[in-house]
Amino acid sequence: MLALRLARGAHSLVQLRRLLVAAASAGTGFLLLCTLGYALAHPDPSAGALLRLLWCLAPAAATVHFAVAVARTDPGTRPRPGLSAIGLGPGRLMAISAVTTALSTTLGSMLALLVFLHLRGDLPGMSFHGGEAAFLASDYPLPLPAAVTLLLLVPLAASLASAVALRPRSPRPTRPRRPGADGDSPLEPSRARAKSGPYADQPGRPLDPHQPAPPLPTPGGLPWGTAVLAAGLAVEAYASRSGPGLALPGRFTGGPARVFGGWSLTALGLMLAAPAITHLCGRLLQAVRPGVLRLLAGRVLQEEARRIGRPLGVVCAVASGAYAMATVYSGARPSFGPLSTLGALLVAGCTVATLLTSAVEAKHARADTTAALLRMGAPTTVLRGAALLRAGALLAAFGPLTWVVAELAAVPLVR
Repeated sequence: MLALRLARGAHSLVQLRRLLVAAASAGTGFLLLCTLGYALAHPDPSAGALLRLLWCLAPAAATVHFAVAVARTDPGTRPRPGLSAIGLGPGRLMAISAVTTALSTTLGSMLALLVFLHLRGDLPGMSFHGGEAAFLASDYPLPLPAAVTLLLLVPLAASLASAVALRPRSPRPTRPRRPGADGDSPLEPSRARAKSGPYADQPGRPLDPHQPAPPLPTPGGLPWGTAVLAAGLAVEAYASRSGPGLALPGRFTGGPARVFGGWSLTALGLMLAAPAITHLCGRLLQAVRPGVLRLLAGRVLQEEARRIGRPLGVVCAVASGAYAMATVYSGARPSFGPLSTLGALLVAGCTVATLLTSAVEAKHARADTTAALLRMGAPTTVLRGAALLRAGALLAAFGPLTWVVAELAAVPLVR
């Protein structure tokens, strides 16, 4: 009941994000039900149903990733002072967030079931017939236990992933720091410097770019990400020798499942390596006597490397996959079926929405630092310029990387 009250009394933007999660869960649940319908209509042993189920894992993973990002930005389940006194500690808030995520995704799964039954003709209304609706299996009874099991996969995975992402963590042991640097944000001057520094009584004076904080530690994962990325490209190259490559559910049903495995490894490698690449972009921006603009942009990138790096890596993986697919089918003009289009829209929409949600989370996380900079006299044009500089640095780093990965993935497929 508490989770329902918090969900009902949330801000309109929070409700919009939850509705987007429900919509993504509905689309993924409909794809899973269509896979079940295809299996019912083709009872003979074949790899077609299994291949369709494997391709459904991509939108399912994208939906779960988006649901976790929305749960992390939910202000209703964010730890605040005083909540522990009424029994709402970090563990209780984590459980409430998991229940809220389960409610949103379950709502989408129920909507998918209603639409699927409506299209089959099991409910009053229109129904489709013919070869175009073979995945509905209208002539076969629908096994409800199997349908419910498939529809529960996304809610269970999303709630479990949200609980793991928001689980209470024990505080790390603190190491001795420099005098006057305790308790400060990486972008804020220390309290001692604010009291005795050269600009203590002059808030309108500019920041001193040559007194930066100590460098932040580089996120790990770049060696592992590079190795997994290379393994994924190798698997795709090996799979291209055994048959046609990019088979999709819908009208393309005859490709090997190893292509999906190679693309999954490629996406995982980019996701592992992206935080370190983002951190490196921040260090490069601060190289060679940076000014205030480059200093702010670089420090923010270093601080937010883990938060926005992984969603950015997933977006690069999806973009490289789309580019490779367009390269392979550039002259064939394939006719994608409705399920292929729905799956592509789900993957692309969820990955972009996850990146935007993570960017909003990062903005809220540095709200105190931004307010402190404004109190010190930093003009808003500097903050906007730093944001544009961060976006340009990420585009300059990940744009060529996406193109290279896409070209390497497409070369063995066009042979």
